[in-house]
Amino acid sequence: MTDRIIVPVVLSGGAGSRLWPASRSRQPKQLLPLVDERTMFLTTIQRTNAVPGTRTPLVVCNEHQRLGIRRELAASGHRDAPIILEPVGRNTAPAAAAAALHLTEDGSDPILFILPADHVIRNEAAFGEAATLAADIADKGYLVTFGIDPTGPETGYGYIRFGDRLTDGVRMVEEFREKPDAPTAEGYVSSGRYLWNSGMFMFRASRYLGELDAHAPAILEAARAALGSAHRDGPFTRLDEAAFASSPSTSIDYAVMEHTESAAVVPIHTGWSDVGSWSALWEIGAHDDDGNVLVGDVETIDVQNSYVRSDGRLVAAIGLDNIVIIDTRDATLVARKDRSQDVKGIVERLKSAGRLETETDGTEVLSDGVRATLAKGAGYRVAMTRIEPGGRTVHDADERRSHHLTVVAGTARVTIDGEVRTVSAGEAVAVDVAATCEIVNASETEPLEFIDVAADTHGMSGNESGSDT
Repeated sequence: MTDRIIVPVVLSGGAGSRLWPASRSRQPKQLLPLVDERTMFLTTIQRTNAVPGTRTPLVVCNEHQRLGIRRELAASGHRDAPIILEPVGRNTAPAAAAAALHLTEDGSDPILFILPADHVIRNEAAFGEAATLAADIADKGYLVTFGIDPTGPETGYGYIRFGDRLTDGVRMVEEFREKPDAPTAEGYVSSGRYLWNSGMFMFRASRYLGELDAHAPAILEAARAALGSAHRDGPFTRLDEAAFASSPSTSIDYAVMEHTESAAVVPIHTGWSDVGSWSALWEIGAHDDDGNVLVGDVETIDVQNSYVRSDGRLVAAIGLDNIVIIDTRDATLVARKDRSQDVKGIVERLKSAGRLETETDGTEVLSDGVRATLAKGAGYRVAMTRIEPGGRTVHDADERRSHHLTVVAGTARVTIDGEVRTVSAGEAVAVDVAATCEIVNASETEPLEFIDVAADTHGMSGNESGSDT
């Protein structure tokens, strides 16, 4: 094995609309703790630690996700990891092209480990072994994908037909097949020659760029122009919108893997799921004696084979079978479990109606914490803010509103127009109209929580939450 550098490239642009109402465009599923106490993004970063040679990751996401992504990167020990911001979504091939160009700017040529941010992998040891094997093959110039050993005739996944053995544990790719109908999927699985297409890849940056030049030059040209005119701000690289929008919108599979003569596949047996629906979360969840997965404050009587989730309020269910119930701060979903893929249709209808519930539940991600609206009406807004240890938030001078801040947990160091004061739990401070205010969590170990009551005699409008840097 040569001395090599592997850079995880985490693609985090999706909104996860099939997991609405928990997942919203500004708070997508990869930034939520849907499987355990960690977000799926954080577990994606952490599982790459098992692969020798991995370095600081690079993330491709959109503007709305940038603060949440940076917070998760800090939690993984990579606070200053580079983040490429897509102005528009153009699928995985252009995103990976921008990442490859960014990572080769200094003349290096790392192996890219392309990973969606929202996958669940139960057997992380097996995943590490498969990724190490894939890196050996990528080091030799192959473009490697990962194929999941199918557990049934799933119609929601693409398939890979594998060919001759390349080396132990690695096969050449014969062809990619799109999502099949049920009879076709049954034929694929019974043949023993097909794997599910995971959407994970590994290849040298130069090899990927070379294949793009040969098979999809318009993507390469657009990505190069977008990066060349990008705005750089600390860890953030904002791609030029006009240039990036000119790229064809297509996947790595379509753009490169279906055309290259150097496609290899590593079959993996890792308990994988792309968590594409609530039924998928039910399948991988911990079931009770009635086959239910119950998350949060939930009580049931005579309920079987259901997924019931509460993000706050008590949810009670009686006499149900094969049902999904998702209750959030501002929306509730009730559906048959076998119709959970159709949630996307509800989201599209809400978008057409201009409903903000597709974007956020009123929670705002800050650079060092999160702010949630508790109540709002004409002339007032009540919000709960949580600041991580050592973190800070800033209210710019507000010409319309006064603020009354009450600390409920921790200790705040509050600076109002240059005057510094310490505010402990149970104490409050007033911020007058037009005053600037910085709130710092004085603790390096405990979170700070405070309630902000904003009063405006003219009614709430504009930026209701102040600003955060």
